[in-house]
Amino acid sequence: MSRSAGRKSDEIRKTSFHPYFLKHPEGSCLIECGDTRVLATITVEEKVPPFLKGQGTGWLAAEYDMLPGSTEKRHTRERTLGKVSGRSQEIQRLLGRSLRGMIDLKKLGEKTLLVDCDVLQADGGTRVSAINAGAVALTLAIKRLHFRGHLNADPLLGLVSAVSIGIVRGEKLLDLDFQEDSNADVDLNIVENEKGELLEVQGTGENRAFALRELFDLIQMGEKGLAEIIKLQKDAIEAGYETILRQS
Repeated sequence: MSRSAGRKSDEIRKTSFHPYFLKHPEGSCLIECGDTRVLATITVEEKVPPFLKGQGTGWLAAEYDMLPGSTEKRHTRERTLGKVSGRSQEIQRLLGRSLRGMIDLKKLGEKTLLVDCDVLQADGGTRVSAINAGAVALTLAIKRLHFRGHLNADPLLGLVSAVSIGIVRGEKLLDLDFQEDSNADVDLNIVENEKGELLEVQGTGENRAFALRELFDLIQMGEKGLAEIIKLQKDAIEAGYETILRQS
């Protein structure tokens, strides 16, 4: 099938990371993935939730939201509605689980890392883009804290990255945009760490069941995209670390 920008079936969208996009947070990163734009920021609190108090370990929590102008039809702010949607709650949990896989919480001390991911523009893959931007922002925040002597040990375990894969009109496709995602027969999101180990697999037969061999094929295609994303993340982190050094 014909894809936007003439992409091949196993080709990710044009993706770029912009580290320290904002001045004030400990870490921040804007990701541009095709026409999707997500901004991730990291805030540090010198306390932990009550269930962890006194245990000498830290915590990471994530929030996800879509700005009103992020979609063609205005997206109402969820706080205006007085509750967080089930979709947002599910994505927030996914973000938290994925990014907690990057750090040794015991080496963090009694600190909480707050990850805020805001969708500025949505064209498919917002949750995986949030993870990818969040991983860069989190790495930079940890590096800055460690550089300034606010951590006794480096808690970073390595990067995580995420990508979407699906079957659309019988064809396996990597990194779905909104049009592809909305017409997918099978929709899959995977999250892996830097070692190539799976942290999360979210798969749904939207319009048909799918075989185990198809699942393996999709994951294999996804791993090709993840290798490209991790390289881009590392380049962004290197650029962001230079910012930390200049600000010291």
